[in-house]
Amino acid sequence: MIRPAILPILILAASIARAQSVYIEDLTWTEVRDAIAAGKTSAIIYAGSTEQNGPHLALGKHTFFAHYVAGRVAEVLGDALVYPTMPFAPTGDFVLKTGHLRFPGSVSVSSDVFLGVISQVALSAINAGFKQIYLMGDHGGGQSELKLAAENLDEEWSAKGVRVRYVPDPYFKEKLQSDQYLKEHQIATDEHAGTDDTSQMMFIDPKHQWIRTDKLAVSDITMESRTGVIGDPTKATAAMGKVFIDFKINDAVEQIRALRSSKP
Repeated sequence: MIRPAILPILILAASIARAQSVYIEDLTWTEVRDAIAAGKTSAIIYAGSTEQNGPHLALGKHTFFAHYVAGRVAEVLGDALVYPTMPFAPTGDFVLKTGHLRFPGSVSVSSDVFLGVISQVALSAINAGFKQIYLMGDHGGGQSELKLAAENLDEEWSAKGVRVRYVPDPYFKEKLQSDQYLKEHQIATDEHAGTDDTSQMMFIDPKHQWIRTDKLAVSDITMESRTGVIGDPTKATAAMGKVFIDFKINDAVEQIRALRSSKP
């Protein structure tokens, strides 16, 4: 039984823990307001997706990665809060059933819808009082829309003291870095749900809530369309996953800091 004298301390500790979260969905509106007033004037808007990732990885893979990385980036920057992770992206054609829509559970939105939602989320951040908005995505589909949204909004708002920037390095640069890492360790590079993705999931999900370790299977030219895997998840390790996740975090932080120091 908890003694009555201890209860106020526990309540205060819980309140501090909530207030320290960098994810706005964990906070009340007054906590967001106070955080902005205290200097947390940067907002990170990170898109994931909901798509097939072979028989061994959960559909939310990109969203889980984006949520985790965004939080770590905000913590390193020290002046940022994270908006709810966008779980949808363009992933295929509904009529032709191309891309990930060949598999049950995958979700796709059109380019126009994705652009509109990201733009309006960014406008919500501007309305809240954030002065620096950073758009990024963990999924290939939607990168051009993120760039366009940032350019359009920055053109409209920069004269008013608000900057909206696209941050592509955690996606494109990280992929080059992880491919180089795999080559240096004599492991074949991959495209989807292989060593790279599975390693990252092993790192952020050590209890394997989102991994089916009994269903790891190497893709080949005949299996690819059936399993959705393009690569070799059997080579994945949590240690490699930390390397790849750290690439994303460091790439994002470095690019954001470079953008901040660049001339208007």
